[in-house]
Parts: sequence; structure tokens; C-alpha cells
Amino acid sequence: MKRVGVRNDAEEHVHTLLTGANVLAESMVALAAAGGGAIVQAAGTDAWTVVRERIARLVGRGDAERQRAELTRLDQTSADLTASAGPEAEADADVDAEADAEHRRVRWEGVWQARLELLLEALAQDDRRRAAAELQAVVGLVRPAAPAGPGRTTAGAGGLAAGGDVSVTAEDGSVAGGVVRVEGGVHLAAPFPEGRRRT
Repeated sequence: MKRVGVRNDAEEHVHTLLTGANVLAESMVALAAAGGGAIVQAAGTDAWTVVRERIARLVGRGDAERQRAELTRLDQTSADLTASAGPEAEADADVDAEADAEHRRVRWEGVWQARLELLLEALAQDDRRRAAAELQAVVGLVRPAAPAGPGRTTAGAGGLAAGGDVSVTAEDGSVAGGVVRVEGGVHLAAPFPEGRRRT
């Protein structure tokens, strides 16, 4: 039987994606990604209790039952992220354990980013602004403080901080690259060795 004029949540979301209706601003998508990263980064740290409560309250939107459900999801997230391989793991399994842990971090960041995007997308403009401000405050709880004074170097999750020279090289026709954010000067050497033809 064909339904006319009635859409379920999944159909509505697909319609929204296809038509561009209610599409979140790029800044809101970036904020949702930062929120997902903050949740993952906070798991197992001193910040977890505060982050957990504030995210549950934000996503629960004033509904006690929804808030309890979000607390359960957050607890599952934390348990998965802080689980270890146990003492029976052998030294050669360290690489596999590290790759598994990174896979879980990426997975949970994506899960929470999607949940936060859906939340922001569903809100009216004024409510979205309030929710974005609250989410930004939560991200600020987890993000490392800005360095104090010259010579201090920091990096966010997945980044590399270097307080000195960094060399990225490629050999035998391969390609090497990096993304850098520099406060101060930078010097880039020619990418091709002398005598090598540039095409």
C-alpha cells in the first residue's frame, strides 16, 4: 500500500539531504565534528563527568527519559574507548591494539558527530544558536588551553606538535606532504633535488 504525504524520519532525512532543505551551515557541521572529538577525547579523563552530563542534557533537550538514554550511550562510548586488551596481550600485539584503539576513536567521533549534527539540524534557529553555544562550551572544556608565552607548542587530537625543525621528504619520485599551521616564520626548501628535471 502506498502512503501519500507521510514520511518517516529516514525518508525525511534523505529528502533533506537531496533537496538541501534545512542543510546545516558549514560552521555547525564543524562544531558537531569538534563536539564528537571532544566527547572521545574526554572519555577516561577528569573532564568526563562534566562532558558526559552536559552532552546528555544538550542532546536530551529537557526530556528526562531521553537524557537517561544519552547517558547510557555516553557510558557505552567511554567503556569502549577505555577498554584495554588486558594483561594477556603480547608485545607484538601492541600495533594491532593501537590500530584497534584508533579505529574505535574514529568510529565514536563519527557516531557523536552525526548525533550532534542531527540535533542541530532539528532545532529552530534560536534554539540552534543556544545549543551551539553550549556545545562550544563543552568543546572548550576539553580543548587544551592556548600556549602561554613564546616557545610553547601544542597540537590537538591527531596532530603533531614540534618546537623545532620538521623535515618532510620524498625519495625516488614519490610524493610527501604535510599540513602546517605556523605562528611565526616558515622556510620551505625547493621540492626537487638539484639537477632533477621539473615537469
